[in-house]
Amino acid sequence: MSSTTAPVNKVIPLSTVDGPGARSAVFLQGCNIACAYCHNPETQRLCVNCGVCVPLCPAGALSFDEDKKVQWDPAKCVNCDRCIGACPHYASPKIRWMTAAGVMDTLAPNLPFIRGITVSGGECTLYPDFLRELFTLAKDAGLTTLIDSNGMVPLASLPGLMAVTDGVMLDVKAWDPAVYKALTGAASNAAVKENLGTLAENGKLEELRVVVVPGCMDAEAVIAGIAQTLGPKLTARTRLKLIAFRPNGVRGELAQAPPAPVAELERQAALAGSAGFENVIRL
Repeated sequence: MSSTTAPVNKVIPLSTVDGPGARSAVFLQGCNIACAYCHNPETQRLCVNCGVCVPLCPAGALSFDEDKKVQWDPAKCVNCDRCIGACPHYASPKIRWMTAAGVMDTLAPNLPFIRGITVSGGECTLYPDFLRELFTLAKDAGLTTLIDSNGMVPLASLPGLMAVTDGVMLDVKAWDPAVYKALTGAASNAAVKENLGTLAENGKLEELRVVVVPGCMDAEAVIAGIAQTLGPKLTARTRLKLIAFRPNGVRGELAQAPPAPVAELERQAALAGSAGFENVIRL
């Protein structure tokens, strides 16, 4: 096996919100869309070494190397996050380029206490070779493997990765292409719809996630579109998670937007029930 690397933003040793049971969660840096409501915008881009963050670090954890690239010293870092708040490029200097084996070494102390790993982002499927290597090692350790994805990378084109992936938690951000473009900046959401059908057909649709943002996306169309696409594949096991928009961490025009009302989430949940969803979670 090769030693492909990927930029790791963070590793959460123990999580109960990134899939079923106790899991470790790995977040990779870099995304192929830019959601207006992104709650972790600092994961969208790779550092361009502009250096804006360096003089702002109160602990001296950031510096330039001889090639004028920003270096991060985790031993000095106090995790005040001033660097990511100031970054004009929606990036973070606090990443580590790691191999799959290196990530597994980091997770080793947790293995007796977790049932699997979930990899998210950014958008983790931008690094399919790394994911395949990591999931192969995870399988060898007896762990289950999940991907948390925006669906913009066609997964049918990655059979090697999908062979070692137990399931995908798919974000469906909008249904109408024009609404999707306004919300994410991407010209088309055809790949998301293709992945929806492919994952359902192959029994790897672990969870569907819809962030409800009143006035900014077409939640009703998303729910109806998913139900129509799944058809008979929509079963009692199909889990739909409706997530109320909150401005926590959001930058840009939605930073001051109010949270989605509870009544709106309840209304969407009722629509989902009418469309055939039996397993609806509201957050």
